[in-house]
Order: sequence, then C-alpha cells, then structure tokens
Amino acid sequence: MDEAKKEGRYKRLVVQIEELLKKSPDDISAMATISSVLFNKMDYFFWVGFYRYTGIKLIVGPYQGPPACQVLEGKGVCLASAEKKKTVIVPNVHEFPGHIACDSRSNSEIVVPVKNRAGEVVAVLDVDSKDFGSFTNIDAQYLEQIVKFLEKWS
Repeated sequence: MDEAKKEGRYKRLVVQIEELLKKSPDDISAMATISSVLFNKMDYFFWVGFYRYTGIKLIVGPYQGPPACQVLEGKGVCLASAEKKKTVIVPNVHEFPGHIACDSRSNSEIVVPVKNRAGEVVAVLDVDSKDFGSFTNIDAQYLEQIVKFLEKWS
C-alpha cells in the first residue's frame, strides 16, 4: 500500500476508533474493539492483538487472527518493545534475534507499547503481516496515536 493511501486510511480509522471507544466500559473491551477494527480495515494486517505486560512476561489479550502464543517471555519483538518502552518495526522477523514465531506465516511485525498515565508499559499492540517490509513510520505514528486512547482506563 502506498504511503499516502495508508495515511488516509489511518486518519479515517483514528476517527472511527475514537468514536467507538466512547462506548467501551473498560480497557479489555477497548482493546477488543481496536483489534477488530484494525484487523478488518487494514488488508495487510495478518494478526492484530494485545499482550498485557506483567513486567516479566506478556500474556495474550484481545486479538484477531489465527491462534496466538498465550505467554511470551525471555525474548522476542513484543518483549523488546515493552522493555525499551518504544515502538519496534521489524521488516523481516526471521532476522530478528530471539524472534518468537507464533505463526510461521508472519514475515514482518510492528509492536507498539501501551502506557498508562504514569508512562509505565501495561501492554503492547502487536501487528503481524505475511508480507516482508509492511510497516513504516506511518504505521508507527498512527498506531501510537490509537493506543493512547487506552490511557483513560489506566
């Protein structure tokens, strides 16, 4: 998808998600809504979901796509994002040291930390694609904006 088209779609999704989240009673329903909208509106997203961060490991939360790893610990893109407290874009997951392959069809990934009001990481948004090099700074910019909607529950 070209960058201009991608950005236009994200702009529309931000408005749609913000409106939908006004009705969400808690963070779990909000995560489920975000996962569903992104999975169904972004055609290059193969898996979209959240992992809740305990400070040591990640436990799967609401997601869309094929079955996921239930617990992630010790290594991987998601833990790298949580520990660094920053978005990680991986163009080729097979070249990422310690990558955890929950599904061998995933070839690129972006992980965005979800922070509470105090700036502590409480979860990560994980998005996988079957294509190599799917994610760019446009994805990072808008996914970071979308996860900020979750701060109101933390």
